Amino acid sequence: MELLQVRTMFAEFLRAGLTPLALIIAGFWAFQIIYNLYFHPLSKIPGPWIAAISDIPYCSWILGGRQPYKLLELHNKYGHVVRVAPNEVSFNTAQSWKDIYGQKPGRQIFIKGTFYDGGNFAGNGISSIISERRPEVHKEMRNSLAGAFSDRAIVEQESLVATSVDKLIRLVGIKGSTEKGVDISTLFESMTFDITGDLAFGETFGALDSDERHPWISTTLDGLMQGVFIDIFSRYPTLGAILRVLMRSKFKKAVEGVRTNERLCYELVKRRITRKTDRKDFLTRILEDRDPRIVSDRQIAAHASDFVVAGSDTTASSLAAIVYYLLQNTYALAKLADEIRGTFKKYSDIGYLSTVSMPYLRAVILEGMRLYPPTPMGLPRLVPDGGDIVDGCPLPGGITVYTSPLSACLASANFQDPWEFKPERWLESDGSNSLDCSQPWSLGPRGCIGRNLAWLELRTTLAKLLWVYDLQLVDPTLDWHGESRMQTSLWQKPALMVRAHNRGVNTE
Repeated sequence: MELLQVRTMFAEFLRAGLTPLALIIAGFWAFQIIYNLYFHPLSKIPGPWIAAISDIPYCSWILGGRQPYKLLELHNKYGHVVRVAPNEVSFNTAQSWKDIYGQKPGRQIFIKGTFYDGGNFAGNGISSIISERRPEVHKEMRNSLAGAFSDRAIVEQESLVATSVDKLIRLVGIKGSTEKGVDISTLFESMTFDITGDLAFGETFGALDSDERHPWISTTLDGLMQGVFIDIFSRYPTLGAILRVLMRSKFKKAVEGVRTNERLCYELVKRRITRKTDRKDFLTRILEDRDPRIVSDRQIAAHASDFVVAGSDTTASSLAAIVYYLLQNTYALAKLADEIRGTFKKYSDIGYLSTVSMPYLRAVILEGMRLYPPTPMGLPRLVPDGGDIVDGCPLPGGITVYTSPLSACLASANFQDPWEFKPERWLESDGSNSLDCSQPWSLGPRGCIGRNLAWLELRTTLAKLLWVYDLQLVDPTLDWHGESRMQTSLWQKPALMVRAHNRGVNTE
């Protein structure tokens, strides 16, 4: 919008014979538009003019599940930095990941935005490893939980993980042998949910034992919407007041989901604490290391809830995306199958340590997570007081910033043939790909604490799946990625129907 257009609009208000109060409101509105467009500290940052004067388009992208794709469009049009709302900036470069999420001596930390205030147990005044925004408190939390996610702990937990992975492998063979195939995306979701439940609470949810989606999965994902609403209400009060009315049923459902999740998590944690067991799960080390006067049972329940949400859907999405792209690419599928089948003589040889040294398996996993980032939404951070510089762009304090994962991973400026599934780009560094633009676990002090567990699940599930079965898509024309939508900060995935043929091996 040019200044001439603003003047024309204001003149039309005058000709309409508006009352003095209306003129004052219109004048303030016109002043705000002019300020945001030409005098705001972000006025020099490129982006659509409507984003400079209104938060409504940005909020509609979030609520409509189109935010990551819309941001990709904007970055492709405007470049590596885009103003997406009056006080909000999106980046898509490797340097922006380091500047926003990394930590450097003598430099202030970009703290988490208000989006995290809507997390589970937040209404009870209890923060968790994900929702805690204060850096010093989060550091204490992370230190207290680190032992449960160390390499040593993962090796100890491997047998528990393998139980659910092996159950999935058997189900793929049973259900995938029919003409209609099996929705392997749903099976991955059930498996990872069972694994995190088993590790966080000492018992699985039994999701793999049912043909229906486990009700707690739906409840948990519904509850994530509370964070979106809380963020919008706090950052955009006027728009938030309108949305409270227009979307009251959705907001009510999100709140109910959070309350149900909190109650169930607390009950399971209490049950696990009172149970005498020598099993090695998350709570084994957490309970050994905690001071009950400082870390309450409800605090542990809040952490456990985070483990389930963050550790299940993200890994399930990655597995589904990797299988989809492998089945679309016969060369990569054959090469990975050869590596797996040439490495192991029997099914029981496949494990966490035995899959570490498989380069093509690692490359396939990294490429799948690049094309389909486990968390597609940019994780919001606030520029520290006094301002700072992100990827060469000076920004004032208080501005919301983030690196858009999908935009960073699928921009042609960062990757050669960004929409092509090419695991080789992770093996052959020729300078045509900015590999650090893909950060599936983020980085810095707030990077994913459970990445070791994720690697265990990703490597062993894929290795066992392709060691046992020859897989094919039921519908070779399926655009699974294109039909995916964003549900809050996670993916809402379509069915991925796959047929499985046992190649004549024993899974015992």
